[in-house]
Amino acid sequence: MKRRVVVTGLGVMSPVGNDIKSFWDALLAGKSGVGPIKTFDVSAFDSRIAGEIKDFDPVAHFGVKDARKIARFAQYAIVTSKQAMQDSGLDLTKEDLTRIGVLVGSGIGSLQTIEEEYKVYLEKGPSRLSPFLIPLLIVNEAAGQVSISLGLKGPNSCVATACASGSHAIGDAYRMIQYGDADAMLTGGTESCITALGLGGFCALKALSKRNDAPEKASRPFDKTRDGFVIAEGSGIVVLEELGRALKRNARIYAEVAGIGMSGDAYHMTAPDATGDGAVRAMFAAMHDAGCKPEDIDYINAHGTSTVLNDKIETLAIKKAFGAYAKKIAVNSTKSMTGHLLGAAGGLEFVVCCLSIRDSVVHPTINQEFHDPDCDLDYVPNTSRKLKVDMAMSNSLGFGGHNATLIVKKFLP
Repeated sequence: MKRRVVVTGLGVMSPVGNDIKSFWDALLAGKSGVGPIKTFDVSAFDSRIAGEIKDFDPVAHFGVKDARKIARFAQYAIVTSKQAMQDSGLDLTKEDLTRIGVLVGSGIGSLQTIEEEYKVYLEKGPSRLSPFLIPLLIVNEAAGQVSISLGLKGPNSCVATACASGSHAIGDAYRMIQYGDADAMLTGGTESCITALGLGGFCALKALSKRNDAPEKASRPFDKTRDGFVIAEGSGIVVLEELGRALKRNARIYAEVAGIGMSGDAYHMTAPDATGDGAVRAMFAAMHDAGCKPEDIDYINAHGTSTVLNDKIETLAIKKAFGAYAKKIAVNSTKSMTGHLLGAAGGLEFVVCCLSIRDSVVHPTINQEFHDPDCDLDYVPNTSRKLKVDMAMSNSLGFGGHNATLIVKKFLP
């Protein structure tokens, strides 16, 4: 019999706040975290804006030596994991650490390391490359560094499915606890690739918004004038825990994980299937896993990237999955305020679903100004809304045709 799994801890770093309170307050107020890129010269790029992390000093968290030996995306994962662990109330000095694991997704890893070390190679030769080159750049080091930092010896893994990484990680961690491989898991996503290569690569794909003169209005999911996504960075990590042990220690329970659905488009390396078939199947699979009907879903946190194709096709997929009920569901996009955190997006947006269940409120999709006839659902335009949320769905759709849907519900004993 599969075990029940609940959410007992949350941690975030985002362009709108580096802790749960500031993050949630900003989202409910409709505050954008997008601005001009300040970390390198972007004058030659078509898109010169991003959702950057603000007020983060790696040395303050890790010291001078370790700040150089741990890549930025892994630093974010460690900080948010510690937040989530503290929030959960788990006392690791009293736990069997072989039963607590880590599963963190990231789409890219450390492009910054690749850029810096390739320059060293070209200018000074291979003998001057850093011995930390490989450990700094590989995607699994986020999970590895979290495990080392907290001493967690349970299952330790990573997921790299582009923009679905965070959601796939949470889904896999959920399964591990369900089937007894672990009793608790730190899981979610992390990303930091606002670099010359990262920005340039997405510019070359013609995927990014060029609304450089009004960055706070650039990410506008489902709006008719959307012109691309805004690259962003950060991390969203949660503590998942087997229900029995959470109850035994009187843990605060944010919500219960109800189901996961996964699918592949088998269509195109970057574009979504024009029929929305993959996203539809992921949503159906998640509802089947959760044992719920479409009418049980109160709220959908959409992938909602602000690209022309994604928003149109995700809207179509929701209408196919939910039928006439689709227009009665509150649908929003966190990316309208944070930008697109790529591999971290699913983790951050799962946190949002848990907070919406806790507080009976959904944040707005900002920058809703011009109606698109292809995007005709209730996107909670511009102002947050009080709403009793008993069951929420989160969609993540990644390059390569990777689709993941998570369903989380209000905990009932």
